[in-house]
Amino acid sequence: MALQIFDKWGLNPREQRVATIFVGVLAVMLLLAVPVGLQTLVSSRKTENDELRAALTAVQAARSQVRDRQSAKDAIAIRYQKKAPPLAGFIEQSARSNKLDVNDSVDRPEVPHGKRYVERSTVVHFKKASMLPIAKFLETVEKSQYAVAVTRLNVRKRSGEPDSYDVEVGVSAYDRTEAATTDKPTTPTDKKP
Repeated sequence: MALQIFDKWGLNPREQRVATIFVGVLAVMLLLAVPVGLQTLVSSRKTENDELRAALTAVQAARSQVRDRQSAKDAIAIRYQKKAPPLAGFIEQSARSNKLDVNDSVDRPEVPHGKRYVERSTVVHFKKASMLPIAKFLETVEKSQYAVAVTRLNVRKRSGEPDSYDVEVGVSAYDRTEAATTDKPTTPTDKKP
C-alpha cells in the first residue's frame, strides 16, 4: 500500500506506511486549510467592506445635518448683517403703530459679548396700557428683521382700572462688530537676527 516513491529511498515497509499516513494527513490538512484560509480572508474583507459601507452611509446621512447647520448659520449671519437702528426710535415707532404711548426711555451703555458682538439696550415705560397693544408691541419687536430681543418685562396691574397696566420693557439689540485686526505679512527686512 505504500507509495512507490518510498522504494527509491530505501525505507522498510513499516516506515513506508508511516510516511504514507503522514503524506495523507498532510494532504487532508492542506485540503482543509485552503478553504478555511479562504473563508477567513473573505470574512475579514467582508467585515472591512461592511465598515466602509457603514461609514459612507453615516457620511451621506450627515450631509443633511451639515446643510441644516449651514443654513441656520447663514440665516444668523444674514440677520446680523442689518444693524439695528437706534433703539429709542425703533421702540417709539413700534409703540405708536400699536397705539401705545412711551412715557420715558433710558439707553443703557453698550456691553461687549465676546470679541464679535455688542449689546445695546434701552428700557421704556408705558403707563395705563391695555394688554392687547402690549402683546402686539412685543410681537412686533420679536418679529422684526433686526437682531433685537425683549430682555426685560415688568407688568404691574393698575388697581381699580380694568385692563390697565404699567409696563416696563427692556429691548436689546445685538450688533456684530467687524474685527479690525489684519495680519501684516512679514518681509525679510522685518525679521530680527
